[in-house]
Amino acid sequence: MGENLEIISKSYLSLKEFAITSDGDFFSNPKHLKKSEKRLAKLQKDLSRKQKGSNNRKKVRIKVAKIHEKIANQRNDFLHKVSTQLINENQVIVIEDLQVNNMIKNHKLAKSIADASWSEFRRILEYKANWYGRKIIVAPSNYASSQLCSDCGNKSSQTKDLSCRTYICPVCGMIMDRDINASKNLLKLAI
Repeated sequence: MGENLEIISKSYLSLKEFAITSDGDFFSNPKHLKKSEKRLAKLQKDLSRKQKGSNNRKKVRIKVAKIHEKIANQRNDFLHKVSTQLINENQVIVIEDLQVNNMIKNHKLAKSIADASWSEFRRILEYKANWYGRKIIVAPSNYASSQLCSDCGNKSSQTKDLSCRTYICPVCGMIMDRDINASKNLLKLAI
């Protein structure tokens, strides 16, 4: 196939890295909300203590709104930069069909998943691909990319445990980072 194939594996709940390509390139997760959380919490606490209708409450409310706007702008800037880079470098991109609404129901990971903005990233990637004439392939939601060995194709349920970050194939003995393994499986799906 003469096309330059690059795969993005937003491997589910891999919140450490935002996206991983089949070449092993990582786009780290900037975690904008987490970085601003302390200051935001302090200002929201101050806001709750101000008397309703007072000028001081209005001033603090504006400060809180500015922090939320800054976080949203940082997130959008990051998503646009990553999507533009991937679209410019590749003709075909394969992504997982993540059920983000279901994933957010996990109360321990909901804030981090929402901060990663995977759904918005997919939306941006799809419209830019359409705009520049690139192709997006969406892997089916039942495709277990992180549970398959990228060498022999054996399916192992060891990676269902999210704390297991390394995929070790019980059949062929291949050892690889689970996210890179998933991205290589997505590449095979595309080809």
